Amino acid sequence: MSICLHNGTILNGFSVMENCAVLIEDGKVSDVFSEKRFVKKHFDSSTTLIDVNGSFISPGFIDTHIHGFNGHGTEDASMESILAMSEDLAGYGVTAFNPTLYSSEENAFINEIKAITKAMGKESGARIMGIHLEGPFVSPEKAGVQRMETIRAVDLEMMQRLWDVSEGKIVNMTVAPELKGMRELALFCIKKGIVLQAGHTNAMYENMVEGMQVGILHSTHLFNAMSQMHHRNPGAVGAVLIHPEMSCEIIADGVHVHPDLIKLLLRDKPIDKIVLVTDALKPTEQGEGELLANGEKVLLEGGCFHRSTDGVIAGSALTMLHGVENLVEFGFPIADAVRCATINPAQIMNYTSKGRLVPGCDGDVIVFDRSFNILLSIIGGEIKKNLF
Repeated sequence: MSICLHNGTILNGFSVMENCAVLIEDGKVSDVFSEKRFVKKHFDSSTTLIDVNGSFISPGFIDTHIHGFNGHGTEDASMESILAMSEDLAGYGVTAFNPTLYSSEENAFINEIKAITKAMGKESGARIMGIHLEGPFVSPEKAGVQRMETIRAVDLEMMQRLWDVSEGKIVNMTVAPELKGMRELALFCIKKGIVLQAGHTNAMYENMVEGMQVGILHSTHLFNAMSQMHHRNPGAVGAVLIHPEMSCEIIADGVHVHPDLIKLLLRDKPIDKIVLVTDALKPTEQGEGELLANGEKVLLEGGCFHRSTDGVIAGSALTMLHGVENLVEFGFPIADAVRCATINPAQIMNYTSKGRLVPGCDGDVIVFDRSFNILLSIIGGEIKKNLF
């Protein structure tokens, strides 16, 4: 099957290219060219031609930190829930994602990991790239809304068991660099190709530097659930800002992080080190029903979820599309905003065939208009949503 999208503005993560076209053949991007060339090209009847009327053509969004969507979540320990997330996310411009697990008791972890592993390869929508473990080897001092009884000291034997049951599908993992035994855990993970992220951490600056030395070079939801910057000890936040080699997630809902701090990040951090994530919870975009996340009731107030019992922020209700729109509102050029949602996560997670609109890359392409509405979603060369 061949699809040609033309008369569009291409956002390839590096620049804005107006009056261009993208040709997708056999599930891959096969050519990117100007509208002038499109007029002269010959297409046979097997090619679906779509005039996008000047809308943006972008690589599909990649969400590397998401717990749930539209009433389905990783906490359900259900293959069906993971596949429902896949299908629903495709309609919002997400073409690949890392289902993210909260810290859990080991048996719960195992059941959740099995559900994701079983779902991989059966998706009807966004591709499941691998598993993100947000814990359990994190700091109880920076637990956020993670349940205290599930947080563990570093346990290499447990990590081996989780790795084995995942069948090698753990892609990224949030850890606290200051924990005893973290160096040994980091070396284990690096050998397995797991991207380590500093998060839910009360690390001193020197702990962060030691973590960088063993490959902890990414960070989870920067500014949230981590030691803050102090003039005598820069902490985890300072370490991420100071060291250009450190990359970071950012939740751009305007609530988790003040918009002016995101502007500071744009000014002081290399653009290729900023990754937009949603950290979305199970009830995100849920039409009706009781709102639950991580086994607790939550309320949607002020654009994010709050725990019902005490009002503490429990997580995000963000979508990737709205996150990109917010980054633009906060001052990011649109090409940079899209880059944070596409090529940056692909590069940091080593997804070499995703996140770009260049020949040979996967045919994961979306189209959205100037008001940030998804009009078309193509995953692996197959149309999943089409409003044209």
